[in-house]
Amino acid sequence: MATSENLSEIAKRQKKLGYQIKKNRSCYLMLAPYFILFFVFTVLPVIISVGLSFTYFNMLEMPQFTGWANYIRLFLEDDIFLIALKNTLLFAVITGPVSYMLCLLFAWIINEFSGKFRAFLTLIFYAPSICGNAYMVWSLILSGDRYGYLNGILLKLGIINEQILWMQTEKYILPMLIVVQLWLSLGTGFLSFIAGLQTVDKSLYEAAALDGVKNRWQELWYVTLPSMKPQLMFGAVMQITQSFAVADISIQLAGNPSINYAGATVVTHLLDYGSTRFDMGYASAIATVLFLLMVGTNKLVQKVLRRVGE
Repeated sequence: MATSENLSEIAKRQKKLGYQIKKNRSCYLMLAPYFILFFVFTVLPVIISVGLSFTYFNMLEMPQFTGWANYIRLFLEDDIFLIALKNTLLFAVITGPVSYMLCLLFAWIINEFSGKFRAFLTLIFYAPSICGNAYMVWSLILSGDRYGYLNGILLKLGIINEQILWMQTEKYILPMLIVVQLWLSLGTGFLSFIAGLQTVDKSLYEAAALDGVKNRWQELWYVTLPSMKPQLMFGAVMQITQSFAVADISIQLAGNPSINYAGATVVTHLLDYGSTRFDMGYASAIATVLFLLMVGTNKLVQKVLRRVGE
């Protein structure tokens, strides 16, 4: 008959990491290929980038430790970075929440349909995010001559008297890029919301009606959203990543550099130093700042999403 001391020793041994690994070795074995790839191609590059951010490294010579010099230069001497940071934060504050709400709203509306029509609507809304010629379409719309679609419509309606150089005029560049980003934002997060809405247990709505839920908005807040919190979190991470990592839109439509850096973002600044100037130490400092911004925003969003349904 086992004594209390023996039982406590067994319990302590079972709590040890080595025991858990040995007990669940088949699970760890199945996870190992993904974990190795994730560590080598994601975790390790982040660690190396943080280390390089404290060095001067031009890819021809060995890295030279410079301490906080890159960060001091970044925030106190690099005016272009401050412009890019401001533009990136504007992108994140505007396109992040707006695109997230649009994804959820359109997914909720589309989920009310059934069968092939729902699949057709999903394809229509998802198509812009995977369209390879999206920038060509917007280049035609925002063309600076009178044959550009937007200029042509405004001239025909008499709203303007002469064509506007949309992507060569400083005050128009950032608003137009935000519009394009919103148009392209119904991507993977949108699909995850569609999937999450279809997995909500229908019996929960009947139970909620008995508890006093009276309309669709109350159903959405007290039943639907709490039932799809994993999809909400995944969608939030995707939207945060997209809003902070804006680069291709600015490069394709406004050029790099854009007029007075009106369309510059942290990522375009990173590409300038990393891919053009090959100042990898400074580029790593920029990447580290962007990484910390994303992590901090993600933590804030997680705290907000935990209150859903309360």
